[in-house]
Amino acid sequence: MMNAALKHWREAATLILAAGHRLGADSLLPRTPPSVYPRSPSESSGERAQPLLSSRFDYDVLLLKRSAKSGFMPNAYVFPGGVLDPSDFSGDWLDIFKPFSSCPNFGLRQTKQPVETRPAIFATDRLKLGSPIPGDVALRICALRETFEESGVLLVVPKAEVKSFKDDCPSKHYKEPPFSENELSEWRALVNQNPTNFIRMCRELEVLPNIWALHEWANWITPVGIYGRRFDTAFFLCCLQEIPHTIQDEMEIVDFQWSTPSEILQCYQERQMWMAPPQFYELSRMCRLPRLNDLHSFAYKRAVEGCEQWLPVALLENEQYISLLPGDKQYPQDTSGQMEADRTPDHELNNPEKQSALHRMTIKDSYTTALHVTIKPNRLRVSMETHSLGNLPTKSR
Repeated sequence: MMNAALKHWREAATLILAAGHRLGADSLLPRTPPSVYPRSPSESSGERAQPLLSSRFDYDVLLLKRSAKSGFMPNAYVFPGGVLDPSDFSGDWLDIFKPFSSCPNFGLRQTKQPVETRPAIFATDRLKLGSPIPGDVALRICALRETFEESGVLLVVPKAEVKSFKDDCPSKHYKEPPFSENELSEWRALVNQNPTNFIRMCRELEVLPNIWALHEWANWITPVGIYGRRFDTAFFLCCLQEIPHTIQDEMEIVDFQWSTPSEILQCYQERQMWMAPPQFYELSRMCRLPRLNDLHSFAYKRAVEGCEQWLPVALLENEQYISLLPGDKQYPQDTSGQMEADRTPDHELNNPEKQSALHRMTIKDSYTTALHVTIKPNRLRVSMETHSLGNLPTKSR
């Protein structure tokens, strides 16, 4: 059940989809060496960043363009996702996930993060709010449902394969469901009409939403006074072995694009597309991991550490906006949602040798954003420099 105690935000879930380049497929953008990109959050931006050639990447990321008529961030390129619906917490899911009824949290791995330090969207005990479905499960169902609605990408597991699926690592294997595009198109229209039809679809097609392929990644909260609507959003990441068939819904979404993180940042820098700061930040992070296996291994291992709640706090300084994030020396201690930053003038951005405790984005205009990170990663801000090869990414539809 959704958390009715929230006064400022609506709960939502989003999915970062990374997929390996399909052999023989044409690139959606020219594979030309892009210009310089921001450093990852695990590095200081005091020095000039090194160029990230798109040829280094063996995967693309899915972005969807919101309609110009959208009430929230019109024309923005975003990751697929949307607000939680009561159907995501429906008791009808208990029958769908019956093969996992004996597994705690439907077989999802438990995080090591103490509940008192967990972001509220993950820590809230939904069972006490009357939901028969654990919050971690409902959030993933929402992300999968919205991804299917907006892009046509369906991530499910056939019930016939559940036994072998349970005996192996659920995050390693995924087979394309044996459904025609026409059949999926009909179901997609029904789910767009009413989210409860996602339950009906899974029941009639005898599939389970592949919640196990989604790894907890981040929690972003819309800051005060920037947008009319505010959301508390759980971010998940899923790695697919091939780019799946994708199509926009022609309602909320008018276009889609599969491109490497560096290509997307180049398009943004060249004012060909606009994205919000969370997308800019996460794509910059992914530039540290240009290989799909490395990204998947990192996400799989990092997910059990949990994540922090990131509520940006904006201030205007020297005719540019500064978006402060937790850990920055000017970030306020109050977490009530109506926070004010320490407005002491900061001259260290122009003197890299004296930089200390910076975790921020400076925004000169809608297409000019710079990332400044000098803080050391703690247990939750896991450094992307400490990753190793591991589990293979999942296959996809």
